[in-house]
This record gives sequence, structure tokens and C-alpha cells, in this order.
Amino acid sequence: MQKVLVADDDDNIRKIILHYLRKQNINPLEAEDGQLAIQLTFEKKPDLVILDLMMPEKDGYDVCREIRKFSDVPIIILTAKGEEFDRVLGLELGADDYMVKPFSPRELIARIKAIFRRVEKISVSTEKEKYFTYDYGDVQIDVDRREVIIKGNNITLRPKEFDLLVHLAKNPGNVHTREVLLEQVWGYDFIGDIRTVDAHIKKIRLKLKKLGCDVLQTVWGVGYKFKL
Repeated sequence: MQKVLVADDDDNIRKIILHYLRKQNINPLEAEDGQLAIQLTFEKKPDLVILDLMMPEKDGYDVCREIRKFSDVPIIILTAKGEEFDRVLGLELGADDYMVKPFSPRELIARIKAIFRRVEKISVSTEKEKYFTYDYGDVQIDVDRREVIIKGNNITLRPKEFDLLVHLAKNPGNVHTREVLLEQVWGYDFIGDIRTVDAHIKKIRLKLKKLGCDVLQTVWGVGYKFKL
């Protein structure tokens, strides 16, 4: 049974979400503060985390940052804050999706299911692609070992960053829109924020440029491509 951690200091919000999760035969976990959310994510290894931004002990931003140090579990930020800055910051810290209170529990469940489909799809796709290696001179990508070597140096990418780079490297020179990347890499129909893609591309670029590599090109108004 899939597990979802609901981290929110509002008892009523937690009860509503837990109710809908149980109706979908999803095993719910709950945390009323940020520190407990980190602890439960580490110990119980949920399949997804629903994370409120404004919590005691540690706020959602700190929780997201700490979780990303040891886990790539999908995170949906759920908060009363709706400003663009808050959304972008949450995505840059590693969140996968963003919903603003008040929210529709049914929409939240739909997004959770979409992410679960994405995870399953990516697992199948990764299994099929094992033993593939992409060699573009200064850039080598070993899909089986999930390694990226730039000019002889290994770089560390988070799982989703690696999947995104591999997808772009598969078809060098082809332009991929953000919507297509969300569907193909994240594996769900476009219901998330396209800035999820931008945030991940930014992180990959920073890591590549430290080694003097600039293979990811922005095609303004369209998307991104891997350039040789």
C-alpha cells in the first residue's frame, strides 16, 4: 500500500486530507510540525509528502531542503501563500508541485495519483534503458550506473536532474517544450507548474558550468535542447 505523509499544523486540514487518502486505499502518515515531518520521511520512507509551508519547529522551506539531502520523494507544497516568489522558491528547493489553500481535496488526490503514475512510468522506462551510454566527447552519461562524467570528472545529480539530462541527451539538437518534458520526464499530464522544469534545468546548468560545460541551451519561448 502506498504511503503519503501529510505535514500541516492545521488539524482540520490534516483530517480532511487523511479522510480522502483512506478512501483511495492510501496509507496516511501525519506530522503537525516540520521537525516531525523530516523524522517521519527519514524513518517511514513515504511515497509522497504533502507539505505546508507555515509550520512550527521548521517551516516548509527548511523541511523541503532537509528532505532533499537524503530523499527524492515527490513533494507537493500546500500553503496559503500564493505569490509567484513562494511558488518558484518551493520548486527550486525540490518540490514537485504546488497547491494554494483553499484547495479541492479531489484535485489534490488527482495530483497525487498523477505523480504515482509518473513514478511507475519512470521505473519502467529506466529498466528498459539500462546499459545505455551516451558519449558526446566531454560529456559521458552511463544510464545503468546513473553516472555523469564531465571532462573526466564525476558530477552528482539528483535522480530527477539525471532523468531530465538523459531525456535531453537522447535527442541532441531537438527542442523540447516544458510541457513535453513534464509529461516525458515527470510522467504525468500537465497539471503541475512548468517552472518545475526551469528550476531543475537551472540546477543542472550550475553543476555542469563548474566544470566548464554548457550543453543545455534555452530556446526562448519554446523550451530546451541538448547541444553538441
